Amino acid sequence: MKFPGIPILAGLLLVAPSVAAQPAAPDVKALITAEFIAQTREWLANPIVPLSVTAQNELRGKVDQAMIDALDKQWVDERKSEDKPLISATLSAPLSTYLLRIQAQNLGLYTEIFVMDANGLNVGQSAITGDYWQGDEAKFQKTFPVGPQAVFIDEPEWDDEHKIWAVQLNLSLADATGSKAIGAATVEVNLTELQRRNAPAS
Repeated sequence: MKFPGIPILAGLLLVAPSVAAQPAAPDVKALITAEFIAQTREWLANPIVPLSVTAQNELRGKVDQAMIDALDKQWVDERKSEDKPLISATLSAPLSTYLLRIQAQNLGLYTEIFVMDANGLNVGQSAITGDYWQGDEAKFQKTFPVGPQAVFIDEPEWDDEHKIWAVQLNLSLADATGSKAIGAATVEVNLTELQRRNAPAS
């Protein structure tokens, strides 16, 4: 005896768990508040951040697009290679050590942190990014050129591997006077963890 409905039902059962595993996106505006942004700016104001960005701006100056493309290609190629001079130099920078420490101290609140110079090139980071140049992305285009106090919060994204919601908080970095942008920073926030910490104690 044949039961034509069984294969269909089995298929639905296989699909259902992955759909159910993704909860609704948290309310970003309720979590990434002005207070949270101010706290983020506090640790980004550590002297190692503006000193590192200023030093790279002075070292590189205004980089033309051909050089940017070459550096970005080198970075992407190094991700697949055992020899990683550019990646190693960036990850071993004091700024990267500082960002990695901030990420570790916050116990899962941040999934990634990186800082860019005036060209949109990485200066320091807590983990290896997919590329070296961020200047063609909204995280840079909606912060650094806008002004020293610009903030851009991207759309939340579901991380299916870690089963969390995350969002990128992007901020311009200002010089000592606060009147001029020198670079930008991206802080990827684990919204699922932030929501848990903000939940009322039971």
